[in-house]
Amino acid sequence: MSAESLAQTAYRRIRDDIVEGRIAPNTILTERDLAERLGISRTPLRSALSVLEREQVIERMANGAHLVRRVSVEQLLDIIQLRLILERAAARRAAAFGMTPELAAARAAQLRYLGGAEMDFETFWQDDGAFHRAVALAAGLTLLPGLLSEQRAIVRRSTIIRTHTNFADQAREHIAVIDAIASRNAAAASAAMSVHFERMRARTLGWLDKD
Repeated sequence: MSAESLAQTAYRRIRDDIVEGRIAPNTILTERDLAERLGISRTPLRSALSVLEREQVIERMANGAHLVRRVSVEQLLDIIQLRLILERAAARRAAAFGMTPELAAARAAQLRYLGGAEMDFETFWQDDGAFHRAVALAAGLTLLPGLLSEQRAIVRRSTIIRTHTNFADQAREHIAVIDAIASRNAAAASAAMSVHFERMRARTLGWLDKD
């Protein structure tokens, strides 16, 4: 395997461990430990760490080690605001085209959460991503899913979102957006998406207060 491929593999493995919470925020990473765990030399490892540093996932300390950065409250709120602007416009645009198979599948998945029973976070995270992707694609915005994926990866690093198991409110908000798109009501679709992100912001602040 080439040095470039080794660096890419190391980048993905370290990043996935951080995003999935297997490496916690404020963990100190040393090149020696990472090289031994990944079974690679330090040259491709340093390339991987440089990318993670540029992405602000980690930061270099004075002693040369790296610290896994904690996602700040300001970052979370900025992401919510950015996504509100982008996805509100996407929902409005999607309403001009109406229902798609992806939106129908997303709606069916969201119905499972309405009973109020505790659900697995990982399953909801995937269904949540499928909903937002479906809206973007229904709007014909093929670049938007990639942008959303990047922002969701940052949010995923926040420990607070993994502590919740009831997603009925989010599901109802998702369904409201889909139903407005299905009825080709652009104003209602935009408004429903705005409500979703406003409540997401309120939930985030509420979770932070409890932690």
